[in-house]
Amino acid sequence: MDENRDWRERYADRLVTAEQAIRSILPGRRILIASGAAEPVSLVRAMVEQGDHLADNEVVHLLTLGPAPYVEPAQAQRFRHIAFFIGPNVRLAVQEGRADFMPVFLSEIPELIRGRRVRIDVALLQVSPPDAHGYVSLGLSVDIVRSAVDAASLLIAEVNPRMPRTHGDSFLEMRRIHHLVPVDTPLLEARAEPLDEVSRRIGMHVASLIPDGATLQTGIGRIPDAVLAQLIERHDLGVHTEMMSDGVMRLVEAGVITGRVKTLLPGKLVTSFIMGSRALYEWSHENPAIEMRPSDFTNDPLNVARNEKMMAINGALAVDLTGQVAADMVGGRFYSGIGGQVDFLRGARRSRGGKPILALPSTAKGGAVSRIQAALEPGTGVVTSRGDVHYVVTEYGVADLWGKSIRERALALIDIAHPDFRAELMAAAKGRRWVLPDQVVPRASYPWSEARVELTLSNDELLIRPARITDERALQELMYGLSSESCYRRFLGLKKTHPHEEMQHLVDLDYEHNLALVACSLDTEEVVGVVRYDVDPATRLADVAFVVRDDWQGRGVGTVLMRRIREAATARGIPGFQADVLVTNKPMLDVFQESGLPIRAVREDGVYHLELHFPVGPRAQALAVP
Repeated sequence: MDENRDWRERYADRLVTAEQAIRSILPGRRILIASGAAEPVSLVRAMVEQGDHLADNEVVHLLTLGPAPYVEPAQAQRFRHIAFFIGPNVRLAVQEGRADFMPVFLSEIPELIRGRRVRIDVALLQVSPPDAHGYVSLGLSVDIVRSAVDAASLLIAEVNPRMPRTHGDSFLEMRRIHHLVPVDTPLLEARAEPLDEVSRRIGMHVASLIPDGATLQTGIGRIPDAVLAQLIERHDLGVHTEMMSDGVMRLVEAGVITGRVKTLLPGKLVTSFIMGSRALYEWSHENPAIEMRPSDFTNDPLNVARNEKMMAINGALAVDLTGQVAADMVGGRFYSGIGGQVDFLRGARRSRGGKPILALPSTAKGGAVSRIQAALEPGTGVVTSRGDVHYVVTEYGVADLWGKSIRERALALIDIAHPDFRAELMAAAKGRRWVLPDQVVPRASYPWSEARVELTLSNDELLIRPARITDERALQELMYGLSSESCYRRFLGLKKTHPHEEMQHLVDLDYEHNLALVACSLDTEEVVGVVRYDVDPATRLADVAFVVRDDWQGRGVGTVLMRRIREAATARGIPGFQADVLVTNKPMLDVFQESGLPIRAVREDGVYHLELHFPVGPRAQALAVP
C-alpha cells in the first residue's frame, strides 16, 4: 500500500464528532486550549455541554478570542481555569477568584510544559486539512501550542479548511493526532479599533524613534495600529514579534516591510501567532515570507537581540515616577499578564541599535486618572523593573529614562504626563525629596513637531529641537564647558558659576513668548549649542542670545540656530529680534549679518544693541504679550 493511501486511511479512522472526542478526556486532567484565533470553539463547547463525566479538570491557555464557558460559576466543580495571560473572556472569573493566574514570562512557558513542571495532558487544537504528505498546519497559533503538542498524551483537533497553512515550525503529522473533528466555520477575528487622536499622537511619537532598516515587535490594539500607520515612509523594515496583525500585512503590501536587512532570518516575518481579520488569515495562507516559531524562540531575549535595530513596542497600564511599570494589574486586581513585555524589552536593549519602548495613554477612565503616577497603587505588582525601562511614550511625548537619576526620571515623566496632573505629580515628587524644592512644573505641551535634523555649513548633522525641562543639566554642562573667552562674549563679562536657578530659568518655557532651541549631536545627544528668545513687552521684539560650544564654533551651528529660531519666531507672530553683542564678538555679529535681515545697530560702551525686523507676515500683529 502506498504511503499516501496509508495516511488517508488513518485520517478516516480518526474522524469523530466533538462529543465523541471529548469523551476520551479523563477527569482530573489538565487541558490546554490553542491560542487566539485558533481556539477550537466546537471542542470547547462540547467539553462544557457534553463533558458530564469530567471533574476537577484544569483548563490552561494564553489569550483566546472565543467563548470561555468553563469559567462560569456553574462549572466550578468540573473546571478550574489557569490563565497564562488574562483575556477579556476570563478576566472577571480571575478577579472573582473562580480562576487562577500564573505570572510567567511567555518565553519560559514552553520550557515549563516540556519539563512537565506545568503538566499538559490534553491539547485541544484547530488545524488545517492535511497536505499530500499527511501533515497538518497549526496555522495561526504556534506560540506555546507547539510545546503542548509535544508534551500532551492526548491530542484532539478540529480540522478546518479555513485555517491557513502557515510555514515555519507549524507542521504536525496527522497520525500524531488522536481524534479529528471536521468543521467548516469562520475563524475568530480580532476587530481593529478605530484610531483616536490620543493613539495617533502616541503613534507619531513612537514612530519618530524608529529608523529605516529596523526590526519591529508590536502587539494588537489602537496604539500598535497607530504606530504601524505612521511608518509608511520608512524603508526595509523587518518583523520579529510574538503576534502579527493586519498593520504588518498592510506595510508588507506597501513595500515598507521587506526584511532585507534583518540580521536574524532575513526576509522572514517571524511570529508565534497571528490575530486579526479574515483578510489577514487569507493572506497568511501558504505565504512563504511568514515564519511561525514557538514562544521560546520568538520571545527568547537572546534571539530578540540577534536582530539589529530591534524596536520592541509594548503597552502598560501605569508607570510610576521612578520608572516602575504595572502591566498586569490595575486597581489591585489582575487584568492581563506578563506576556512578552520583559522578554522583548530586554532583548531590544541588547540589540545593536535597538530600543525598548513602552507606550501608553497619559490618562485612564475618561481622563479622571493619570497613568503616570507618583507611586503605583497599593497592591499593584511590577512587571517591568525601573532598571529595564528606557523609552516611555504618551501622547505628550517621549521620556528617555535610561541612565537617568530618579530626579531626572521624575522630571521626564512629569513632562509627558497629562497637563492636568503635572502639578500634583510634581508636588508628590517634592514630598518624596525626588526633585529640588523649587522645581517648576512644565508649563505647556512640548512642540515635538519642531524637532528636525539639520545640516550645518560644515556638513555636520545636528538635531535642532526646542529645549525641555529635562535639559537643565545638559545646558549646565554646556555652560561650564565654555572657554573664558566664549563665556565673556555670551554674558558680556566674566561668569564663574551657572547655578540651578539660572539653568531652570533657561528651560522654563511657554514656547510662545519664550523659546529655546538646542543643537544636539546625533551620536552622543550632547547639547553643543543653544539659542533662546524672550519677548520684550515694551517693544514686542524678542531678546535673543546664542551659545555654541568652543569645539563646534566656526562650523555653522550659530547660522542653523539663527535660521530655526527666526522661523519659530515668525510663526508665532513676533515682529523681530533684538540683541546686545560685544563689538569684539565677530562670529556672533556675522551670524546676525548673514541672516539677511535689515539691522539697526547702536553702539554704546563696547556693545552693539541690534534690532532686526522680520518681513510682515500673517501673524505679525497677532501676538499678545502679557
